[in-house]
Amino acid sequence: MANGQLANIGGQPILVLPEGTLRSSGRDAQKNNIAAAKAVADAVRTTLGPKGMDKMLVDSLGDMVITNDGATILDEMQIEHPAAKMMVEIAKTQDEAVGDGTTTAVIFAGELLKKAESLLDDEIHPTVITKGFRIAKLKALELFEEMAIPVKLNDSKALEQIANTAMTGKAAERASEKLSGLSVSAIKRVANIKGDKADIDTDNVKIEKKQGGSMDDTELIEGILIDKEVVHSGMPKRIENAKIALVDSALEVKELESDAKVSIDSPEKMQAFLDNEEKMLKGMVKKVTDSGARVLLCQKGIDDSAQHYLAKAGILVARRVKKSDMEALARATGANIITNLNELSRQDLGFAGLVEEKKIAGDEMIFVEKCREPKAVTILIRGGTEHVVNEVERAMEDAIKGIAAALELGKILPGGGAPEIEVARGLKKHAESFKGREQLAVTAFAEAIEIVPRSLADNAGLDPIDKLANLRAQHEKNDRNAGLDVFTGRIEDMLKLGVIEPLKIKLQAIKSASEAAEMILRIDDIISAGASERAAPAMPPGGMPPGMM
Repeated sequence: MANGQLANIGGQPILVLPEGTLRSSGRDAQKNNIAAAKAVADAVRTTLGPKGMDKMLVDSLGDMVITNDGATILDEMQIEHPAAKMMVEIAKTQDEAVGDGTTTAVIFAGELLKKAESLLDDEIHPTVITKGFRIAKLKALELFEEMAIPVKLNDSKALEQIANTAMTGKAAERASEKLSGLSVSAIKRVANIKGDKADIDTDNVKIEKKQGGSMDDTELIEGILIDKEVVHSGMPKRIENAKIALVDSALEVKELESDAKVSIDSPEKMQAFLDNEEKMLKGMVKKVTDSGARVLLCQKGIDDSAQHYLAKAGILVARRVKKSDMEALARATGANIITNLNELSRQDLGFAGLVEEKKIAGDEMIFVEKCREPKAVTILIRGGTEHVVNEVERAMEDAIKGIAAALELGKILPGGGAPEIEVARGLKKHAESFKGREQLAVTAFAEAIEIVPRSLADNAGLDPIDKLANLRAQHEKNDRNAGLDVFTGRIEDMLKLGVIEPLKIKLQAIKSASEAAEMILRIDDIISAGASERAAPAMPPGGMPPGMM
């Protein structure tokens, strides 16, 4: 209501909300929210699948990002509308939980809201729609589970196909065969086997990127790559069969407290003070040499004199190493991180077959590699330009998280829209068991889930109506793995083609998309803050606010 009027008794307006408050309610509010959510879904829809296109996102400073990763696109876009921000949250949740399937989750939520809008136009109450969606969601999760195929850590071929599917359609696709092999090798190194399940922390696969060379030069390092240089020019730059000490304390003489003073009134006392300082530093260096360490990686600072003595002892040293790198080094080399230098002993040292400083794209980096049984490894990504390297990094993260997600539940699904068509078919049958209006909502959910194969066909320049009809016909013959081969336009067995995806991606996409859609549908009133305090986006009835993006 204009000017924040909420009531009018006896001709006298009662002002409850401040002057300038914008409010839209009922169908206007729902239409606004649905329009905003659909706009976000449409923005990423063309990136889905092997034939998906990329987006170039340019900020106010002219910096740009070129990607077809749904989470990155939505993260970079400046989205204002509150309902549209909820769509971004779906992508973030999907990215954090499984690392891939962000576009799928967002376009599914957008399609759910589009179908819900038709039901709202037919005077069906939002509560009835959300109840039907909840019923359909539970059944869909059940149907996906039924359709899943088991996978184990030693199924290298299947794991490589998961990585390949995650990378297809991205910039890394050209070198996807090599990259998928690297991602499977990396996961196998860091996996902890617990019975039938593999426990995988993807943070143990560190990804470093350096432009230069090409994607084919990307390599897996059996250890950790540190973006640091050797601290002293007199130190060795290469050590084989290295014993490594990891120290989380400074090799420096402690500073005096702020109010403490040392009184020196003669040159002899000054010399004695300096000699004592020197003696302390020599003592610290002796602790390192006595332990038998040939490489010292320190999380804090190292005094210049200490560097000199360490260089004389022939020890390779790096300082101010990041905490995350120190923890990764401990997992890779088997060393213990020591916080008190006096405690350093031979038992605390780690081992690496080779520690070497190399120059990569103009920067010195230390390679700690050829570790015996590393539980943390590094993938060094190379590429022609900065934008290529960044996009390959995003593809590698999708692949690594995809493999981890598949092994976490130990189940996979065929790709190419096959599971969506199968689940939609099951949901339409399930809808027939309901008498009331929920039946319409369950059917709408089933139709919405078909947006994935529809978008795959659309993005490949194929006729989506024909392809969907062909897919449905094939699934009616109980060919559950029949999906769309976007390169030939034919309906094929996706498992034979090697197009497979982790079950967890689909489950998470269904959960987060349907829950967000339900929340948006339940909103029937939007009250924005007073314009006097900050500019609120105008919300014309039935339209989207300008500046939604």
